[in-house]
Amino acid sequence: MPLPSPSSNWRRPAALLLCAALGGCATVVNPVTGREERTVMTEEAEIAEGRKAHQQVLQEYGAYGDARLQAYVDELGQRLAKQSHRAHLSWTFTVLDSPEINAFALPGGYVYVTRGIMAYMESEADLAGVIGHEIGHVTARHGAQRATRQQTAGLGVLAATVLGAVVGAGDLANQLSQGVAAGYVASYSREQELQADRLGAEYLARNRYSPRNMVDVIQVLKSQERYVADRARAEGRTPRQGGDWLASHPSNDQRLQEIRRIAEGYDGSGYADDGRARYLRMIEGLPFGESREQGVTRGRSFFHEPLGFVLTAPEGWRVQNRREAVALVNASGDAGLILQTVPESAGRNHDEILRKLFNPTQSRVDRRTLNGFDATHFVGTARNAQGQTRDVTATVVTGPQRRHYLLLHAGKDAAALQRARAGLREAEASFRGLVPADRDDARPWVLDLSTYPRGGYAELARRSPLPQAEAQLRLINGHYGGGEPRVGQSVKVVR
Repeated sequence: MPLPSPSSNWRRPAALLLCAALGGCATVVNPVTGREERTVMTEEAEIAEGRKAHQQVLQEYGAYGDARLQAYVDELGQRLAKQSHRAHLSWTFTVLDSPEINAFALPGGYVYVTRGIMAYMESEADLAGVIGHEIGHVTARHGAQRATRQQTAGLGVLAATVLGAVVGAGDLANQLSQGVAAGYVASYSREQELQADRLGAEYLARNRYSPRNMVDVIQVLKSQERYVADRARAEGRTPRQGGDWLASHPSNDQRLQEIRRIAEGYDGSGYADDGRARYLRMIEGLPFGESREQGVTRGRSFFHEPLGFVLTAPEGWRVQNRREAVALVNASGDAGLILQTVPESAGRNHDEILRKLFNPTQSRVDRRTLNGFDATHFVGTARNAQGQTRDVTATVVTGPQRRHYLLLHAGKDAAALQRARAGLREAEASFRGLVPADRDDARPWVLDLSTYPRGGYAELARRSPLPQAEAQLRLINGHYGGGEPRVGQSVKVVR
């Protein structure tokens, strides 16, 4: 449907100046609005940039290793894309092996959903709403529009958008991450996000799914926000109030109000089954939260069964597990211990690793052991390729399977590091090998299906390994704000 352009007249001179600075612009017709717009990114450039960034995304996140589920999501995505404003693109749909509640798209037709967000969808039509929203960003050329407004040389042009990710405050591992995705994921404007919601509803209707399923999708995000805020208050933390990259998205209250208005404008008849039973069968057995390959967090301990080690946070600290690192973070979120595997290219012994990683100008090293593993503690001044220096405290340890690990003491500033010194020493000393008694704790949780009992969520919670089990079971089944299924209805549980 024709939609208003998110651009305004005052942006045009800036866009023209940017075109000149980058070596010229093309004029294209936006497939959604039907209007001409100046761009630094032709369709050919979109496809090329998306193809290049796709490989980086796969390297950063990893595709979820279930061919059956991948084929299911791809088939659903292809059906939606064929009814979109850019059906001629060669679309690619990928499930990423990430517990994050997230979905995003790259220019040129590359769309991603995480297994994390799939765990919270209730039906095939809900998942279609997520995918349709991301298709909308591509069809409306939001990535190209963003590239035209901003000079993105050095980042590459990846105009990824996040449909909704709930991230806790004080996320030290993310702040220190140098991963590919960290430089790529960037928010779109409020107008672009709302336009993608509208297009998602339209693509649902074109494929005989009810546009009201877009309401369900936004409600999931709203419930996630509420759950995170409730947990923060229960733990004595201040709920996150924005101020990061998510703050430029329209609020989920605003999105919910808008998408309800749009859904009401469609004829309520003629829609196909929402595919709930089919969808639940597809996600049965899906890892919930962390996977075996990523390692699992149980309370204050982190277990990595394939690599064979355990790490435990001090009392009051918490574990943050990311693909590129594991962090044990203090209660104030301003200091922590970050564990990363050391690549083979960094060296074969501790001295060589420290020299290559830090290029030290001065240092003090201390040979020690960590629960039977050889370790070298380093305190010194590191120098980067530009000649800049910084103080570093870290330990290299040769752990199980003769793999090398770096345990880095990280903090907001020197004062934060000083305050956390005792906790950092305790966290570092917790590194140990996995023993047979740890095997049960090291197993990941998976989604299962159960019939809803007369005892309700309270009865299901008694059988669940989840912390805050009743609240989380309500959350994954769409009842965090209240209500419950019928007795005997299939619901998602975690085992």
